[in-house]
Order: sequence, then structure tokens, then C-alpha cells
Amino acid sequence: MGRIATAAIVSLWVIPVSVLVNRIVPDPYMDEIFHIPQAQKYCNGDFMSWDPMITTPPGLYYLSLVHVAALLPSKYVLQLAPSFPEACSTAVLRSVNGVLAVLCSIIVYEIITHLRPALDDRKLGAMAVVIRQTNIIWMLFVACSGVIDITMAHQKDSVEVDDSKASNKGTNLSALNTSVNVSSNLKRRKSRGNSKANQHIFYPSNTSSASQTLGLLHEIQAIVLSSWRIKWELLVSFSPFFFVLLAFVAFLLWNGSVVLGAKEAHAVSPHFAQIMYFSIVSALFAAPLHFTIGHALDLFQSFWKNRLLGFLLLFLASIASLLSVHFFSIAHPYLLADNRHYTFYLWKKIIKFHWSMKYLLVPFFVYSWLSIFRLLGKTRRRIWTLVYFFATSAVLIPAPLIEFRYYTIPFYFFILHSSINDSQSWLLIGILYTVLNAFTMTMFLFRPFHWDHEPGVQRFIW
Repeated sequence: MGRIATAAIVSLWVIPVSVLVNRIVPDPYMDEIFHIPQAQKYCNGDFMSWDPMITTPPGLYYLSLVHVAALLPSKYVLQLAPSFPEACSTAVLRSVNGVLAVLCSIIVYEIITHLRPALDDRKLGAMAVVIRQTNIIWMLFVACSGVIDITMAHQKDSVEVDDSKASNKGTNLSALNTSVNVSSNLKRRKSRGNSKANQHIFYPSNTSSASQTLGLLHEIQAIVLSSWRIKWELLVSFSPFFFVLLAFVAFLLWNGSVVLGAKEAHAVSPHFAQIMYFSIVSALFAAPLHFTIGHALDLFQSFWKNRLLGFLLLFLASIASLLSVHFFSIAHPYLLADNRHYTFYLWKKIIKFHWSMKYLLVPFFVYSWLSIFRLLGKTRRRIWTLVYFFATSAVLIPAPLIEFRYYTIPFYFFILHSSINDSQSWLLIGILYTVLNAFTMTMFLFRPFHWDHEPGVQRFIW
């Protein structure tokens, strides 16, 4: 029932927004001038032609073919499209986004309610890489999360076995009884370990009181030792992830780059400032969680409990942020030349307002990351949070362009694993997103403008 309700609610805004966009902007706009003709070539059976300006794999075009094929019988009956190529109109191809929005909302609902989606994680990972290359990082992140959960579960069971041994040695039972007890515990450990290996990886990992007391180094040590003990079990369980990784490496060797087209404009760059921008954008998009007096006091108290280590981490984070914005802050030519994107104005009006602005923003960058770590630390292990930071960095640092769409997946992972328990925070975040989306659609649809050097209507977009 919940899945149906979620799909219905999302459809209530996806359908009218799609109709409105197609009515006001019927022709391909911005990157659609590359993607829609490419998808239409696939509809015509031309799978060999490729636009050199397209940077991502053709996964979305294949999904478009499936979508059009599903709609073709009804279109044929209604005489709206007598053939398959004619059914691949701009409006129909755009509707793929609406269908995917509904499907993604159902998957997010399943994750939030701790249910098990019908789709398998490994299949989702392979599909994600086909649609966008950098999703390989998040597929590996999901695999690492699974390894962490399984190995820590085995570590807990091993501790229970050791406790049983110690307890049995202290009693007056016979050696035979002791052997039977330990053997029984070992069998139970194996049974529990195998069951945990097949569980979905999204579940709270702070249920074990023993795991909370482990420091980061102890967690790493426990994971390494447990992984070695159950290496064959892990290899079998996560082999599909490994095959996708090998396929991606083969693609890199064949293509010579992460992107397919426009390689010069999307060259890998050491853009360390990108993770600073992500932190503050994520904090602002979840402002009711980060910018409250209660949360600020909680963050301060967590530092005050271990002042020496806390202020050392604060000092190192500040130095790293200053170095990032000073030496590794990149202004891509696309960012400086295209005033249709909001990032153009954020760069011009905020970061470049004065030479000192990027340094004055450092305290906000540091606070945002510390706040993210604090919120994740309430529900996830320290090692999980560290892997999350590395995965986010691996995706964002090589990207020379500042685009908020790059922040979407790490932001979703943060929100899904944050401890949002009160209805007030959810309500405020919902109001914030409603206002942002209403503003974005209003500016895009009803505030067009023109360029002097190029004909046509231009529109504001993220």
C-alpha cells in the first residue's frame, strides 16, 4: 500500500509538470539538443552513430527504447504514431524521466522503511554504471558497506564464541561438555554469518554496544581480520560487483578516459575545493538538521569531551580547507561563459565577490563537514563514515565543473543514513524543497531571456 501511495503522490506532480514543460518548451533545450537526436537514432535502428559531444554511456537511450516500445501499441491504436521512429518524439523521450522519477521514489521508500526491494543491489549497480560512469564509485561504496556490515557481524559472533570459551573454562564441566558447547557456538556463528551475508545492506549498524566502543583503528583491524577469515564467502557474495568493476576498468583502457565525448572539456582535474562546495550545499539543503542551536551545542559538546583530539582535528580540517580553496579552486570555462546556470551566479556573486570570500567561507565548509560526520556517526560506524567521505571525494574531486547534479547521490546517501526522527525536521525540509522547486520551475518556464550573439530563447536552470 505504501509503495502505491508513494507512486501516486509523485505522479501527482510529475504528470502536470511534464505537461507544462512540453507545452511551454516543446523543442529540445540545452543538453537535449545532443541527447534527443541520439535517442532518435536508436529508435531508427542506427546503433553505430554517436554524437562526439555526449559524455555518458548509452544506457538511458536503451531504457528509452523499452519505454517507447511499451507505449507504441496504445499510440498505434489511437493513431498518434504509426511507426516506432515516429513514436520517439521529444515529449515521449522526456517522459522517461517521469517514469524513472516514480520508480526511484518507490525504491527510496523501500530503503527508508527498511523493506527489501525486488531489484537486487548488484543489478542496480550495473545499471547505474551503464547510465553514468562515475556511479562505479557508488557501486563500490555499496559493496564496501556490505563488507563492513558482514565482517563486523562476524567479529561480534567471534567475540561471543570467545566469551563462551572463557566461561566454560571457568566452570567444573568436563572437557567433553566444553567442546560440545564451543562447537555449538561455532555452528551458530556460521549460521548467523551466512544469514547476514544475504541481508540487505541498509540497516542501522549501531545496534551492537560493542561496536560503539571500538575506535576507528580497532574497527579497521576487526574488518581486515574478519575479512581474511571469511574471504571466500565475501568473494562469492560480492563477485558481481567485482565483474562490474573489471568491465569498467576495461572501458577505461579502451576509451582512454572516463567520459566518452568532449574529453578535453571534461579532463580529470585536482578540484579539491569541490568537496568543500558539496559540504555547504548539502548542509543548506538539509538546513533544519544542521543549523539549529541544539545541534550546534551537540557538536560542540562532542568536541569538548576530548578537547585535545577535537581541536587538533578542527585545526587540520581548517588547514586542508584553506589549501583546497587556495590552490585547487578551478573556474571551468563552461562555468564562466554560461549564464543560464545558477552556479554561474553563485560563483560570480559569492565566491568571486571579493578575493577574500573563498577564505571567509572556510569556517562554514568545516562546520558543514563536521556536522555531516556528526549526524552520520549517530547511525553508522566510524569506518562507514570514512568510506563515505572517500567515495564522495573520489566522485567530486576529479570533476572540473561545479554542477549540483554531481552532489545528488552523496547527498541522498547522507539523508538516508541520517537520524531524522522528528516530524518537524521532515516538514521543514519538505517546505524548503517545495519552495526551491517552485522557484526553479517558475524561473525556467516564465523568465526566459535572449542572447545577443545567438538566436533562440534561453532559460535558467541548475
